[in-house]
Amino acid sequence: MKFTRLIPALATALVFALAMAVPVNAQLQLTSPASYTIRDLGPVGGPPGQPFVLKNDGLVSGSAAVASGAENAVLWLNGAMADIGNPGLKGRNSIAFGVNEIGQAVGEAETSASDPTGEDFCGFQALGFSSSATTCLPFLWQNGVMTPLQTLGGTNGFANQINNRSVAAGGAENTTLDSGCPAPQKYQFKPVIWQQGQVHELSTNGDPDGIAFAINDKGQVVGASGQCTTFNPVSFVYLLPVHALLWQNGTTTDLGTLGGSFGNIAFSVNNQGQVVGPSDLAGDLTFHGFLWTQATGMQDLGTVQDDVASAALAINDGGVVVGASLDANFNSRAFVRQNGNLVDLNALIAGDSPLYLLLACSINSSGQIVGLAFDTSTGDLHGYLASPSSRVAEGRPKLASLPISVQMLVQRMRFGRFAARHTGVQ
Repeated sequence: MKFTRLIPALATALVFALAMAVPVNAQLQLTSPASYTIRDLGPVGGPPGQPFVLKNDGLVSGSAAVASGAENAVLWLNGAMADIGNPGLKGRNSIAFGVNEIGQAVGEAETSASDPTGEDFCGFQALGFSSSATTCLPFLWQNGVMTPLQTLGGTNGFANQINNRSVAAGGAENTTLDSGCPAPQKYQFKPVIWQQGQVHELSTNGDPDGIAFAINDKGQVVGASGQCTTFNPVSFVYLLPVHALLWQNGTTTDLGTLGGSFGNIAFSVNNQGQVVGPSDLAGDLTFHGFLWTQATGMQDLGTVQDDVASAALAINDGGVVVGASLDANFNSRAFVRQNGNLVDLNALIAGDSPLYLLLACSINSSGQIVGLAFDTSTGDLHGYLASPSSRVAEGRPKLASLPISVQMLVQRMRFGRFAARHTGVQ
């Protein structure tokens, strides 16, 4: 897909704005609005191109395909996009999974050094991007400079999010061979945080592998642990998640399940300590989004109408949950939780837009939402920003069916780690 690069002057202005960004004390959004207006963030190419995280000051992290065919880490601000993946760590591909409100971004980036054992740790080869089996490292980007972060002695890793205290969370390889890993993966990978330039390993409660996916400003970290498994575009990691975990104050808490044996993962935690993610139901035939609190434990959020699966992807400080809901044919639609129910975000759109919203990936405290959309006029995948509006929602009906190519692409999004085995779509 085509990718329109920013003209140099605009890119320079945006990078400067990112470097000077400061926290915003937004009013908590306790309820979701009746409608949203949509801003098109432009085409992002194939997976894993998409927006990932939206902050209270409007910064958005993600990735997009560039003219060379590579996947580059990008940041958006006020609808404008800056490519921060060039030169990156001097490798070909990169992704910015997270950003904070002082303009620091984190993610994963290929380097120019060949991986000594031929691993494809970050999965760019598996996703079909040109790659030469180089190492892939976690990075911190700030003030125009991308710096690699420490691993646990291994050659690879990735950073998923960074809080406003500059503490990042992610996963890193160690030097212990993992006999459960199929080729080309060879080593264990553990959940970690990076603080003041140092990497700190988190407990996996006895499991060999794990990943930290999110961290809030209080230092609470969430993620999952389990076993190493075959990498494929559905999982985008080598982890078969068994336990959804919360790390805080030196302790590790298993958040439980909705009845399934695996597919349990914590994706997001807000500053109130509320956690969301997907969890398998009994029998492991499908999965639902969950909301976990200290008082209630894990609650099943259900699906939109008669859909068969859902995944809660993010929660803001007001407790509003967003994610994706899927029917039996893997047609996906973005949702926002209103009055205890999951509502199709497409039904709440005010104004005219050709975008059909597939995933709601992040929500800030002002109630703005970013995610991935299907452009019904061109067939391309675009990022979008949905903002609360006082206008009357015109909405749009659920698409009878997405193109098969889009259904397969949706599987490759970072949220859809378990869906293929449930739906039968390969």
